[in-house]
Amino acid sequence: MPDISVTTLLLLCLAAAGAGWIDAVVGGGGLLLLPAMLLGLPHVPAAHILGTNKAVAIVGTSGAAVTYLRKAPVDVRTAVRIGGAALAGSMTGAFFAAGISSDVLRPVIMVVLLGVAAFVMLRPAFGRAEAGGPVGRGRTVTAIVLVGGGIGFYDGLFGPGTGTFLVLALTAVLHLDLVTASATAKIVNVCTNAGALAMFAYQGTVMWQLAGLMAVFNLAGGMFGARMALRKGSEFVRGVLLVVVFSLVAKLAFDQWTA
Repeated sequence: MPDISVTTLLLLCLAAAGAGWIDAVVGGGGLLLLPAMLLGLPHVPAAHILGTNKAVAIVGTSGAAVTYLRKAPVDVRTAVRIGGAALAGSMTGAFFAAGISSDVLRPVIMVVLLGVAAFVMLRPAFGRAEAGGPVGRGRTVTAIVLVGGGIGFYDGLFGPGTGTFLVLALTAVLHLDLVTASATAKIVNVCTNAGALAMFAYQGTVMWQLAGLMAVFNLAGGMFGARMALRKGSEFVRGVLLVVVFSLVAKLAFDQWTA
């Protein structure tokens, strides 16, 4: 573990807890955790930051997934299939990442996110449908190929907002309510995080001691966020979703402006 002050360590742990809460409710916890780690550990190589972040995130995501599975009507088989496709997509995206400029992608993603925010605000019924009942084969295949493979590819290629995109896409394609979509997205996230973490671990870019400590707080935040989402329902998730989408747009705009 790098030599860091107690104050910095405490702030990183609090950021991990907050990121776990955000990620459990609607995805996008990396919006908080990655900047916090980059600011708190300015002399640590970016690869080690990313690897440690994955080691932290997979713990909180797994805890949130277990919490959701106890009460939300999740089709685990379909979720795992989507997760497998997302894992393959993320590896493919990572392969092409070196040849793609993030300066080109940021404006495109910002436009897409603003469109998503407008759609959610103008369609009050979005994400309020009752989940349950069998999902048709066509929708399942679409979810596996487009949601899993497509968003997985985006995650490997660029990354920011992957969890949020998963929630939105699962809601739209499988006609889930936002709570069930968040629960399903957590299972998919566990699959993609596991693949990424395995690669980072193989490359030796995970600070395990720091990750272990921060993971405890991320787990607590994730489980608390999942319980809150289950208790408050889709309207609460909808509100958090809009906040996260606009925060992501602001971050991408800032990155584009300072690039």
